[in-house]
Amino acid sequence: MKKIAVIGSTMMDVVSYTDRMPEAGETRMSTDFHIAAGGKGANQAIAAAKLGADVMMVTAIGDDLFGENSRKNFRRHNIDDRHIMTISDTANGVASITVEASGQNRILICAGANGKFTPDLLKSAEHDLSLCSLIVLQLEIPLETVYAAIAFGKKHGIPVLLNPAPAAENLSFEKVCDCEFFMPNETELAITTGMPTETLDGVRAAAKKLLGHGLKNVIVTMGSRGSLWMSKDHEVHIEASEVKAVDTTGAGDAFIGCFAASYVASGDIEKSLRRASRYATLSVTRTGTQGSYADAEEFTAFLQELDGKTA
Repeated sequence: MKKIAVIGSTMMDVVSYTDRMPEAGETRMSTDFHIAAGGKGANQAIAAAKLGADVMMVTAIGDDLFGENSRKNFRRHNIDDRHIMTISDTANGVASITVEASGQNRILICAGANGKFTPDLLKSAEHDLSLCSLIVLQLEIPLETVYAAIAFGKKHGIPVLLNPAPAAENLSFEKVCDCEFFMPNETELAITTGMPTETLDGVRAAAKKLLGHGLKNVIVTMGSRGSLWMSKDHEVHIEASEVKAVDTTGAGDAFIGCFAASYVASGDIEKSLRRASRYATLSVTRTGTQGSYADAEEFTAFLQELDGKTA
């Protein structure tokens, strides 16, 4: 089986639910609370693994209880943890998440060990990385480590998928153009390009700007508006399935994890996008991040249900 390497962040999510966000200076009672494993890199790895992909996680964790629990979580999902590095005297990354009744969320991140994931640490994984079929990256680790991973992928002929989240205005297009896939959401696309993305035409124009910089495949996730894939030769808009959203936290990571698993297995971009869109749709009908991700059996049942409704 072809292997996916996810190089990126590991967090512990501290999640509060509320009927509405508090105003500045206001204190409100939350309606629920939980702590769960998270981080964009970890989320994407877990989603792919739940769908049956062979996944190796390359990340940095803290030498605290959150770090220990993060490693246990990867092992529980049968993810290769040989290159999960514990950073001494450092806290694990933490994401403080508040979710409204509408399903919308706001997130505050403390990088912790993720901020100490340097290119030098990446070197210890190079042999095993060279055997992988896809590298998946995000921006919750230092940019120089992301650039080093992209350069490694180019050197070894391994396609790289970059999810530019959180968005970075100082992203080097000279370096990220070596990625096979550039996969922002519409907000990240707006920040990256400095262009409005409130409409589909706006998203399309911003994506074209990125193609003009030399990017090969720009895939924009747009929540309830679906997703848009643009390349030199393709423009495909995939509409989202209509469901009642309960919690949108981690939906973008669900999309990327499913896309990675499907693309490595099939090599078919459009098919993988359609599957990813439906997988992300299913995730927003459940609460939490990784806990909202379906396994292969659950996802197959959901696909059959959707196909039955449209038959």
